[in-house]
Amino acid sequence: MIDDGTGLFTIGELAKATGLTVRTIRYWSDEGVLTPVTRSPGGYRLYDAESFARLELIRTLRELGLGLGHVRAVLSGEQTVAEVAAAHVAALDAQIRSLKVTRAVLSTVARRGSSAEEMTLMNKLARLSAAERKRIMEEFVAELFHGLDAVDPAIEERMRSIAVDLPEEPTPEQVDAWVELAEIIQDPEFRAQMRRVVEFNAADQGRSAAPGRATWFPMRLVQLGGAALERGVAPESPEAEAIVREVLGGGDLTAVLERMESASNNRLARYRELLCAVKGTAPAAAHREEFAWVVAALRARAAG
Repeated sequence: MIDDGTGLFTIGELAKATGLTVRTIRYWSDEGVLTPVTRSPGGYRLYDAESFARLELIRTLRELGLGLGHVRAVLSGEQTVAEVAAAHVAALDAQIRSLKVTRAVLSTVARRGSSAEEMTLMNKLARLSAAERKRIMEEFVAELFHGLDAVDPAIEERMRSIAVDLPEEPTPEQVDAWVELAEIIQDPEFRAQMRRVVEFNAADQGRSAAPGRATWFPMRLVQLGGAALERGVAPESPEAEAIVREVLGGGDLTAVLERMESASNNRLARYRELLCAVKGTAPAAAHREEFAWVVAALRARAAG
């Protein structure tokens, strides 16, 4: 307190009493959140006892991460502390989500040994808005079914339900899966593979295939391939002939093989796994070995 009987304090005295630096107090004063009550004859800013309480409130709000705009609103009575705290919580939640995305991207870059170009692409994909992510998925599904009417309703419903998005608070694994999924579905070669799968289904329906056959058929292939693997039947062996005939069901060998190759490759299996990862659900069994056995048996007959 200056020794003139006024009960006023200089910035230096405030700093000594509060442990804050003179520079910090002067900055807050310059920004209008700690207004001096008057000035000394020499032009120095002077503060009263209430300034101490105001200064402690400013320090507390700043230590909690609030900007000077929010501090000024609280001190002026424009907003309550509770209102400002709620707004700050929302801002922190957004920051946390952003940090999770950053962590996932950097983890993926480190694991892949990515180039600068790949890292830039991954970061861009991960930070797309929810609306942009939804648009990418919906455009992908729309392209798959464009111009096709005779598609098994069960398949179409399942495909249209895949327009997944990241949850409000994604795990690093979910962000990582989304990045890889977005890369896959924007690859023209993969889109062409998926389109062929849907076209095969539409062709089946156009030939009056029974509803649900498109979902039943793969299950039957898993059963046949699994049983053959358990018995140790080689795909090219004579014993595999009966299994191949059931797979063909009177159809053309070349056409069935082409369909099987389009629908049972590893990239499609990875695509399904990523969908489950983004949704946070357990991945369905890919049955890669069973499908591979059936494809190998068909190829053996086609080559012979």
